[in-house]
Amino acid sequence: MTDVNPVSNSQSAVPTAPTTQEQIGEEFFSFIQLLTAQVQNQDPLEPLDSTQFVEQLATFSSLEQQVETNESLRSIATMISDMNAVFASEWLGQDVSVEANWVPYDGGTVDFATDMPVVADEALLSVRDADGNLIWTQPLDTDAPAYRWDGETQSGARAPANELYEFTISVLRDGDVVGTVTPRILTTITDVAVENGQLRLGTESGLTTDVGSVRRLDDGA
Repeated sequence: MTDVNPVSNSQSAVPTAPTTQEQIGEEFFSFIQLLTAQVQNQDPLEPLDSTQFVEQLATFSSLEQQVETNESLRSIATMISDMNAVFASEWLGQDVSVEANWVPYDGGTVDFATDMPVVADEALLSVRDADGNLIWTQPLDTDAPAYRWDGETQSGARAPANELYEFTISVLRDGDVVGTVTPRILTTITDVAVENGQLRLGTESGLTTDVGSVRRLDDGA
């Protein structure tokens, strides 16, 4: 997974409609005054046409529903904002694992785990650069709880920092590749925000992802 610029505004909320409650209330009150004056001042010999009266009552009903709908939407927006704040307080600072094939490398180490299939008797990590060049391979102990890549390459030089690298874990059975699994990068939540109505989590490793791809380490790596 490629990185997305982390966002740090944990108080993001759904924007409300530009029409304020006060403006709607003024229009509603003005309509009532106009309708009342029209009924009081109609000519008894030529009373208000019943069809027009029904249409005006329908307009009145529609306006009333609009007021109630806007108030409900405003309440929902407030609730969503409060929920986002609660989620932020629960996630910030949490140690987690994030599913990702593409990993930002800052020059230090990359710690990761994986859900190793029970059929696997061997596993092999392959690391490629952004151009697809294989720069590192490493056998993995299928029983180990976690693994680490320290930036070492097959040439003996350190991998350049501040670049993306693709991690692939191949699963083998009796020497044959039977599939691949996605690594889960071990990191810490540093940012929480809402993007397009979805809760997004930024991490210390530079990865940004949705909640569904994150697992708390206290729930199992």
